[in-house]
Amino acid sequence: MKSTRNAFIAAAASLLVMLSSASDATAQVLRLKLDDQITPASAEVISSAITRAERDRASALLITLNTPGGLETSMREIVTRIVESRVPVIVYVGPSGARAASAGFVILLSSDLAAMAPGTATGAAHPVLMGGRDMDKTMAEKVVNDASAYVRSFAEKRGRDPQAAESTIRESKSFTEREALEKRLIEVIARDESELLDRADGRAIRFGDVEQVLTTAGQPIVEFTPSLRQRLLMALADPRIAFVLFALGALCVYFEFQHPGAIIPGVVGSLAVVLALYGFHMLPINLTGVLLTGVAAALFVLEAKVQGFGILGLGGIVAAVIGSLILIDVPTPELRLPLALVLAVVIPFGVILVMMLKLALRARHQKITTGTAGMIGLRGRAETEIVPEGTVFVRGELWRARSPMKIARGESIRVTGVEGLMLEVEVEKDDAVEPRKASALEG
Repeated sequence: MKSTRNAFIAAAASLLVMLSSASDATAQVLRLKLDDQITPASAEVISSAITRAERDRASALLITLNTPGGLETSMREIVTRIVESRVPVIVYVGPSGARAASAGFVILLSSDLAAMAPGTATGAAHPVLMGGRDMDKTMAEKVVNDASAYVRSFAEKRGRDPQAAESTIRESKSFTEREALEKRLIEVIARDESELLDRADGRAIRFGDVEQVLTTAGQPIVEFTPSLRQRLLMALADPRIAFVLFALGALCVYFEFQHPGAIIPGVVGSLAVVLALYGFHMLPINLTGVLLTGVAAALFVLEAKVQGFGILGLGGIVAAVIGSLILIDVPTPELRLPLALVLAVVIPFGVILVMMLKLALRARHQKITTGTAGMIGLRGRAETEIVPEGTVFVRGELWRARSPMKIARGESIRVTGVEGLMLEVEVEKDDAVEPRKASALEG
């Protein structure tokens, strides 16, 4: 019995050693590269990366950051997720030439370990109203005070300089990597991620009263790849992609309406419009921009219906350009639609739409040219005397015809009606009619 118990203890000890070794063997650092504006899609990707790091019990999550900033709501979601993470989160501004401006600075400041590569910058986090509009003094003071208190709250708990952090809000200050290190806004300057992990190893990180020692030296870096859905969301959150999709989709849908049964333009256009609208849904939209876009569409339709000599079409293009430029209501220039792209899309879009409308209206008002109804108004020649019936030559064919008045053989006639295979005709004063070709019926 005693020997059995000893054998069980030995087996359990061996199993613990094996599990410990396996745990050490799978220790890793999960890395996420974020080289984009801060949008709802970015917030979802970072949240997923933190969840994955927690599930895999990674030693740390490394976020390599290069961003001009973005939406405040998305930034706050990211900061909350980082602060609540059960896995240490390292934010590294890199490689050289990268920046973490505005919302990016706040994300850097919220991390467990903040690091920058040589030749990088951070800061300039002063709040700006959507669309870059000016705030009145009272509102500006409220917004700045709120943002200042927000960054101070976790700068102090992370052991960083709250005054230096606040200066990026109140004075829009920016810092190089050296200045950020001197101001105690970051802890490490590293040329690359491997050097960063070596320098981070053994460092004690804390948030409030909770302290943890990092073990990152020599650990493998595993890339976090966003899901297909998340990659699609990040693409659609780019207003340039959403804008182009919407313009092309609208043209395809209109083409399908004008040519029912084409199917492919309708399917492709509908998908493009839905995806574009979903992308716009993730971004703050300016109502004035939407209204101007609607005015542009109305002017394009009027240009096709009314002889406006191009003035209405030109007005539509101007309205569409202005509406597109102010459509995305964000303070970050990188999230707005560039003028070159707007012109490259709006001008061809307007020209093509007006041309398609004109062709559709022209076809709608065109006379029917098929069947017997299409013969009304055609001219021909009386092949026999019509008293009141006879034979006429119209559109290259001989037809039975009748007339309330006597028509001599060889006179020009005009078709005024059709009843079955009988034409109603009258004398046509103009002799410019289609001459009958010689046939076996003559002579």
